[in-house]
Amino acid sequence: MKIETLIIGAGAAGMMCAAHAGPGVLVVDHAKAPGEKIRISGGGRCNFTNLHASPANFISQNKHFCKSALGRYTQWDFINLVDQHRIPWHEKTLGQLFCDTSAKDVIAMLLAEMDKAGAQLWLQAEVGEITHDGNNFRVAVSKDGRNQLIEARHLVIASGGKSIPKMGATGLGYRVAEQFGLPVITPRPGLVPLTFADDKFKHLAGVATPARVTANGTSFDEAILFTHRGLSGPAVLQASSYWTEGQGIEVNLAPSHGLYQQLRAERQTQGRRALTTVLSQTLPNRLVEHLADEISLSGNIGDQSDANLQALCDQLQSRTLTPTGSEGYRTAEVTLGGVDTNALSSKTMAAKDVPGLYFIGECVDVTGWLGGYNFQWAWSSGWAAGQAIRAT
Repeated sequence: MKIETLIIGAGAAGMMCAAHAGPGVLVVDHAKAPGEKIRISGGGRCNFTNLHASPANFISQNKHFCKSALGRYTQWDFINLVDQHRIPWHEKTLGQLFCDTSAKDVIAMLLAEMDKAGAQLWLQAEVGEITHDGNNFRVAVSKDGRNQLIEARHLVIASGGKSIPKMGATGLGYRVAEQFGLPVITPRPGLVPLTFADDKFKHLAGVATPARVTANGTSFDEAILFTHRGLSGPAVLQASSYWTEGQGIEVNLAPSHGLYQQLRAERQTQGRRALTTVLSQTLPNRLVEHLADEISLSGNIGDQSDANLQALCDQLQSRTLTPTGSEGYRTAEVTLGGVDTNALSSKTMAAKDVPGLYFIGECVDVTGWLGGYNFQWAWSSGWAAGQAIRAT
């Protein structure tokens, strides 16, 4: 079977590319349904982009690589597409955009765009040997018990990373890259809960509170969530992408300014109340009880000197915690690392030394923050590759 373009992966990037790559496109995926990560994202409502998406929100060994694709296909372009398909949406917080009804609306939109472009979709199709004769790629594909050899001028790898293996995530994209001589930045879990030794926070499981979490000098002000195994919540997930094993993270449990002044004022008006009671007006009760085992919170607030109150604030606002690890790919929302961007064209997403080979989406060493940024990278990189293919 001869075609123009074979796309491996029917996720966000692959479907987006298929809708823009011109005639003769076939998308193959081993899953039973397309866009499975889209379907489960955002609690089933798909956080499909972010109003504030810019290159500053992405992690890569080459921080400039993502600029071209993100600049030529922006969040506003995707919002316009969503609006054209009359999908209702809303901003939840921090520029995060969600479908009003269901993430399935986005999948249906992408399938409609693929259908309009004439792209074919094969599901439950397994990819075997991939070869290249200098002009065309030959890919062995098994579907419905039949083995077929697909010959294509262009091969697009949109197979994602290693995160959430129970949904079928594999390292196929990295293996293809290495087969054709492209270097791969060692993948690791990103946007992932962090774990601690000895069930350190087990008794706090379920407690959430606003905080500032800092890893490797990058800080995020959002909620943290204590779990049976450690810490999660948006601030921790964000920081996890900057954290490396063996390092500590800084946690500020009172990130808003003015805690010291607040406690001094309450000393005047609530002097007979226990210090723990007063702190429970700012922090969850169970967290205050936990902190009382680590730092001195005895006595009434009226008995505390200015020095004591300042020391307390310092302890609450600068706590160094050292994770023992992370929950790994099992719960990681994304995969950090991937195909080295130095081997790709930032304009076309094509391999510089292998004509007709493209890598897009999560398998590339470009990882966004939590909040719709990774989907925007999928849309932008898929669009960039599709435009380049159409133009050849």
